Amino acid sequence: MNPSLPEQRIISESFALFARFGIKNVTMDDIARHLGMSKKTIYQHYDDKNKLVKAIVQASIEDHVRHFEDFVSVSKNAIEEMLHIMNYMSSTFAKINPNMFYDMQRYHPEAWQHFRSFKEKKAYEHITANLEKGKSQGLYRKDFSIRILAQLRLEEVELAINPACFPADKYNLHDVQVQLLDHFLHGICTLKGHKLLNKYKQLTEDED
Repeated sequence: MNPSLPEQRIISESFALFARFGIKNVTMDDIARHLGMSKKTIYQHYDDKNKLVKAIVQASIEDHVRHFEDFVSVSKNAIEEMLHIMNYMSSTFAKINPNMFYDMQRYHPEAWQHFRSFKEKKAYEHITANLEKGKSQGLYRKDFSIRILAQLRLEEVELAINPACFPADKYNLHDVQVQLLDHFLHGICTLKGHKLLNKYKQLTEDED
């Protein structure tokens, strides 16, 4: 069931606050003031903050799935699909304070587990399909295990949002994600794939 319009607004504006300040630092009172509505009204839709965080994660997952499906449909090949993902991640993570993920993991374990389940199922399936497509198109090398490399890519995504590895005061979250994906692509591409990848990157740089 799709969220009602009031629920959509609560989810959207709460996510913006969490992304900016982290989840722990934003109270339900803060959200109510930001929305210009009573806390009672928010509680009519979400009994507590934990349920609100879970709703935000679910909405984000659905949005990610829609984008992934769009990238598959509009991309001419596996590399173009991956570059669409890179640009999407760049714009998405540029708006997020890494503390949001840390707070979710520590204070909202159900929501965090929901996020991990999405990563381990839907995201894994998408990456696997992309690797298979890239091999069949002669853009990715034939000599790697799709199962292992798909799992590696998933772990890279989570590694990038781990503040123990990439603390926010030293690293930009979206730069880390983009760099890791770029490194991953260069490791799996054939010569033909490298030429196409460089062509796409040159076109992007020229547009800038």
